[in-house]
Amino acid sequence: MDLLVTNATLLDLESGERIEGSSVRVEGRRIVEVGRGERLRAGDEVTRIDAGGRTLLPGLIDAHVHAALTTMDLAALGRRPPTRIGIEAKAILEGMLRRGFTTVRDAGGLDRGIAEALEAGLITGPRVLRSGRVLSQTGGHGDTVPVGDEPHLCACRIRSTGFAHVADGPDAVRRAAREELKGGAHQIKVMAGGGVATPTDPIDMVQYTRAEIEAAVEEAAARRTYAFAHAYVPDAIVRAVEAGVRSIEHGNLLDAEAARVMAAHGCYLVPTLVTYDAIAAFGRQLGFPAGSLRKLDEVIDAGARAIELALDAGVRVGFGTDLLGETHDQQSRELELRARVQPPLDVLRSATLVNAELLGLAGEVGVVAPGASADLLLVDGDPLADIGVLVGPGDHLDLVVRAGEVVVHRLA
Repeated sequence: MDLLVTNATLLDLESGERIEGSSVRVEGRRIVEVGRGERLRAGDEVTRIDAGGRTLLPGLIDAHVHAALTTMDLAALGRRPPTRIGIEAKAILEGMLRRGFTTVRDAGGLDRGIAEALEAGLITGPRVLRSGRVLSQTGGHGDTVPVGDEPHLCACRIRSTGFAHVADGPDAVRRAAREELKGGAHQIKVMAGGGVATPTDPIDMVQYTRAEIEAAVEEAAARRTYAFAHAYVPDAIVRAVEAGVRSIEHGNLLDAEAARVMAAHGCYLVPTLVTYDAIAAFGRQLGFPAGSLRKLDEVIDAGARAIELALDAGVRVGFGTDLLGETHDQQSRELELRARVQPPLDVLRSATLVNAELLGLAGEVGVVAPGASADLLLVDGDPLADIGVLVGPGDHLDLVVRAGEVVVHRLA
């Protein structure tokens, strides 16, 4: 469907300018013309929308979601059949789009069936870049198998769940990465350090050898993509960065030296402040494991400082949320939390321009420009003056367009 949006206040995120009286013309899935401060014209076969002066900006990008982790009760999740998880993931993805997130990177667990359903239009969700199963060492952040008295060990075996391949040694990591890439994963995620949600790995644990991480990086590069890493502590971060990962996820316990190494290697940081807030607020009542709640204290107050250290070192800082299950509706609160550390304009740049670069989609998403995908938001308010207009279920989003398709339209 061809579309013409007129009388909008275009928010140019690169320059920070607000340009009143702007227009955007869309043909099919792409923007073909942008009138900065001018009213564009089009033929009769076009849907016209008068923005009424509302703020026009590109669709938002969340670089760290888990759409298939559909409950915080992780033990219950392990017992759920894939069909139920698929139905729940559908609702989660559709909610993301209504909140204005038109592109997301799934950081582990979303299977090929959901991706195919999105492509077929069975799910009206965001564009999804899928990581498939994460790669974890035994006893690492992706290893959810309880400790047993009779472990069954085989040097040739990779243990797989719906969320992870538990693979030890460079050859096993290489095989696991190849399997996910064969299945259509857009990128590979490795667990390079301890995490909150899993039972047997302390937060300060360093996971995977450099050779193991390099195996995943090499296999991703062979497919013209990249690997990225979960890590909290400086030595885990530095090992993963020097092995060639493209981004560090979370990074709450980052120090100045690790930030310097990240900057020197052009590695991005993707903070996820809102997930710790949500776990603290709702985790106990929603069945989040008691041991994991105890580990939360080690990272919850450190995330903002990590962002400051990264920015001071010149690290490109993206935008992610990492929410689980029933807390996915908190997604846009990450904007508010980040605005306590950065100006709103820089937060919005992280969620558009920076994330587009990180995902290898610069110029394709995160911008309102000719040739880009027609991912557009019309906001009733000025997010530079009050970023809160983007927080919540999308009450202030009067128009959401994803790849030229109008998903939300509240204008007369």
